[in-house]
This record gives sequence, structure tokens and C-alpha cells, in this order.
Amino acid sequence: MPTRIRVGAVEYLNTKPLIERLTDFHPQIDLRLELPSVLADQLASDDLDVGLIPVIEFFRANRYRMVPNIAIGSRGPVLSVTLFSRQPWERIRKVAMDVGSRTSAALTQVLLRKRYGITPEIVPFPMHADPESLDTDAVLLIGDRAMRACLPGYAYAYDLGQEWTDWTGLPFVFAVWAVRDGVDLEGVDLALAEAKAYGLSQVGAIAQREAPGLGLDAGFCRRYLTNILHFDLGPREQAGLHHFYTLARDLELAPQGVTFESYHPTHLVESR
Repeated sequence: MPTRIRVGAVEYLNTKPLIERLTDFHPQIDLRLELPSVLADQLASDDLDVGLIPVIEFFRANRYRMVPNIAIGSRGPVLSVTLFSRQPWERIRKVAMDVGSRTSAALTQVLLRKRYGITPEIVPFPMHADPESLDTDAVLLIGDRAMRACLPGYAYAYDLGQEWTDWTGLPFVFAVWAVRDGVDLEGVDLALAEAKAYGLSQVGAIAQREAPGLGLDAGFCRRYLTNILHFDLGPREQAGLHHFYTLARDLELAPQGVTFESYHPTHLVESR
């Protein structure tokens, strides 16, 4: 019997174009949907073969390879990664971090410590907690929850994609398809590329389908998927990825000596 390839992805709106009808493109895909942090843990424990994981977890593992030219990133505002704050950046002393976040949590710390020169206390923010009830200066929200949030108790809403690009002039990459070392995807990498192409051709239908369940306008969802998010991993995205790694490494949020290798099928590697 052919080997099932265990593929992990997130069920947020921002992943939908990458997994739309994914299982139709390869008969052996076993698709599993989880939080980004859970996917990272499952990939690390060999419970997945390939996962759409936060880039900070790609750095920390330092044993994965990236599927080429597929990512979730921004070139300005991202809308779904927001630091809501009662204080301006320079007066933030305590931050609650969404427990589902890892790359976004690291990006928040990079901005706080590297751009603004402050090191506030970091506390976890449970998934179903009420942000208005927190005693912190700021709270980081990600994904669909960030886009739906209306928090009158917070005077500031900092879009971290915009903050990054304003500071560095580079795109920011939030997630990549990461393949465990030694895994042969047996064509699933091609299926991921096909699903991406198909999903991007269907963003209107995806937006119409997903918007009601999210409590968002379909036009907003379409704009988010077409104009706000970017799904390529080109040279500028790679430059942004490498720069983020350098900053995270300097803060000991990522290890030294991380390599950025792309996935190539085993038989092609062996024939070189």
C-alpha cells in the first residue's frame, strides 16, 4: 500500500488558498488541521511529514527543508497580526501573547526590543480569554480573531506586518511549508504547488464561503486574500526571512547556524 503523507495546516482564512482541494491533487495526502503552535510540535515529534509552520519554528528546529516558492507573508499591513495596546510602544511594560502564536510572538519581541529598545514582561493569553479583562498594557492577537477584534479599551492597534515593513523595507514571511529531514514527499510538493495555483484562482469563492462563519464581509475577505497577503517565496521574501532570523538569533529567540535549504525529491538529490 502506498505511504500516506501526513500534511499539517492551519484552518485560518489565510491558509485557505494553499489547501483548497489539496487532497484532490494527490491521493496519499492525509490532511490535518491544527493551530500553528500545535503543527510545529507535531512536526518536531515526527507526527507530521510536512507542515505549514511558523517560520520561528523552522529556525528553532534547524532540520527542516522549505517547499520552494510557497509561503504566507505580507509586504505591508497584514491585518491578522495585531498588537492592541493601551499605551504607545515606548510605554508598554507588560504584554499578553496569544497562545496560538509563535512567529508573531517573536516578531513582537523583535520590534519591542530591537526597534523600540524596551523589554516588557511577557505573559500568556489563553485562547478564549477576554482581552478587555487583562491587566496588561498590550495584547497580541493573531489570525481570524485579530481581524474580528473590536477592543474599545485599547487606544492603539499596531499592525505588525506594517510595523516590520516600515522599519526594514522588507516583506515579512509568517509561515512556510516545512519538510522533515529524510522525508520523500512522493510528489506531494507538486500537489502543494498545484493547490496554491488553484486556490489563488478561487479566492472569490473562498471569500464568499468563509466570510459568514467569520462574521466578516466577503469583499473584505477577498481583498485580504488578494491584496494583503502574499503567497510567494521570492528573493525579497527570502531577504526578509533571513533578516528576521538574524534579529531573532541576536535576541536568542532562534539558534545560531540555521541553514535555509529547499526541499528536493530524494531521487533527484541522489542523482546529482
